[in-house]
Amino acid sequence: MKLFQDLRVPVIAAPMAGGINNPQMVAAVCEGGGIGSFGFAYSSPEKILQDLQSTKKLTRGPINANFFVFKPVAPPDQEQLAAVRQALSQLGLDEVAWPDLKPPYIPDLSAMLEPVWQERPAILSFHFGIPPQSVIEQAKSLGITIGLNITSVFEARQAIAAQADFLIVQGIEAGGHRGIFEPDGQDENLPMVKLLSQVLEMTSLPLVAAGGIMHGYDVAKVIDLGAQAAQMGTAFLTCHESTASLQHKEELLRAQRAVVETRSFSGRRAQGLDNEFIRRMHHQAVLSFPMQNTLTGPMRAWAQRAADAEYQSLWAGQNYQDCRSLSASQLLQILRLEMESAWQALSIKSH
Repeated sequence: MKLFQDLRVPVIAAPMAGGINNPQMVAAVCEGGGIGSFGFAYSSPEKILQDLQSTKKLTRGPINANFFVFKPVAPPDQEQLAAVRQALSQLGLDEVAWPDLKPPYIPDLSAMLEPVWQERPAILSFHFGIPPQSVIEQAKSLGITIGLNITSVFEARQAIAAQADFLIVQGIEAGGHRGIFEPDGQDENLPMVKLLSQVLEMTSLPLVAAGGIMHGYDVAKVIDLGAQAAQMGTAFLTCHESTASLQHKEELLRAQRAVVETRSFSGRRAQGLDNEFIRRMHHQAVLSFPMQNTLTGPMRAWAQRAADAEYQSLWAGQNYQDCRSLSASQLLQILRLEMESAWQALSIKSH
């Protein structure tokens, strides 16, 4: 795909919902030779328009606008809601004003996409499933490339049938939310390299490898295996431009916490650093996604203001110990040098 072939560094900075991606970081990645991404899952149409327009003033590079595919949710079961509120009340966080849950429980994707149709970023990608076919057709009519995140061969087949332009192959090593289409479905939990190998056997579509990629050596490896690019999220969390909280960055760089999987923050499986909230909510009831996310939002905001890492969602991939504190442009430069070194080593071995 020409989009990936034209990159100086075949890397997509992963979309990270909640504002971590911002115009400055997205532009820096684009200017550094990669693809910058926005995680617009919870953003208002006004914010999406503002971010896209602000970024276009900073770069002409390819921008990826990413959204979640939310499944319809029923109103919360009152008994379950009472159990969740009881568990939260036992945390002793008197400073937190837990919100009431009111419809609509999921964002309006149609309204969120209006700024995308207006600004036409290079890529429109989706996590948790496949958007309505009308969305894919509209994007293609405007010259926007469609990328779909998959976690299995079964999902890859669905994405191919939906006429995706490329697939993001997410291994179990990836931080943040697991992109499985059916949140309560059976998950093969495949490592990225194994899943990449399986999907390469079934399609000629361009593939982007995601999960545990932290160095240029990793990028070179997945391209050597057959991917056209790599998607990296955790590695960009500690970049200077990232708006991850100071505590989140410190804990990533300190590299002393275990990586665990939890539904406690959002109601969907996600991978991050272990902390007090995850431990205390273990085996407790949680609401469906995204209602649990809405419910814990004020707690996470309070924890950031209080500089308390124990009640923030500290998303991280399995190889987070290799995080580096530098600017996004510096990270892209280092990745390129590491890739060139890796390829040179492979060339020497082949002779």
